[in-house]
Amino acid sequence: MSAVQAAARPSRFSLALRDSATMVRRNLLHARRYPSLTLNLLLTPVMLLLLFVYVFGDVMSAGLGGGGRSAYVAYLVPGLLLMTIGSTAVGTAVSVSMDMTEGIVARFRTMAVHRGSVLVGHVVGSVLKAVLSVVVVGLVAVAIGFRSTDSTDATALEWLAAFGLLVLFATALTWIAVGMGLGAPNAEAASNNATPLILLPLLSSAFVPVEGMPGWFRPVAEYQPFTPAIETLRGLLLGSEIGHNGWLAAGWCVALTVLGYFWSAASFARDPK
Repeated sequence: MSAVQAAARPSRFSLALRDSATMVRRNLLHARRYPSLTLNLLLTPVMLLLLFVYVFGDVMSAGLGGGGRSAYVAYLVPGLLLMTIGSTAVGTAVSVSMDMTEGIVARFRTMAVHRGSVLVGHVVGSVLKAVLSVVVVGLVAVAIGFRSTDSTDATALEWLAAFGLLVLFATALTWIAVGMGLGAPNAEAASNNATPLILLPLLSSAFVPVEGMPGWFRPVAEYQPFTPAIETLRGLLLGSEIGHNGWLAAGWCVALTVLGYFWSAASFARDPK
């Protein structure tokens, strides 16, 4: 091979980047062809938002020291935004399982496709869908009255930090969901495996303060991944105290990302089902 031909040959990195971009596009197109799954998962946090605001809002706000329905909307929205990410991750687990069990991954293995691009496509595409879902739920929240507190409106830097936390949390849960999907024998099992990603927010500070929970249950709610992330997001958007929750949230995100990545890579390296 001449020096000119060697120079013109794409590098492994550029090939991997090209294949990953193709897989991201495939993942997004797949979501457009099967919108019912995305809509079903997105409707869960939206319906919970409307239910807790308009049915339980006045009663729940009394436990927060008053302020009426608007105060409870402000308290509720950060948790629902993170619950939206968990719901989106369930769809990721199902999508990965379908790819593994329906033969498309086995076909990719026979083609000149960078192996890691399949997982990267799922992760990047799912994070983009999670961010879009968060935007939709956020718009619904604004429409029903969510605002930053009057005395401590979030600054541009705090909004940017909040967005970064949402992306980081979405990346962490997506990698975990990919591992769940790769380890499931079928799409139904993948959905069942990922159900805790929707249930955990119900056992956090998303709906009520941790301080009001029974003493034996409080440590479970306080130190699981969602509660520190919710309290951090709540502090960034509403000006409440963050304390050590910021470090806990960042630590959980990094730990889950690393765990999910190595779990997914090890599962994907095995022979296809």
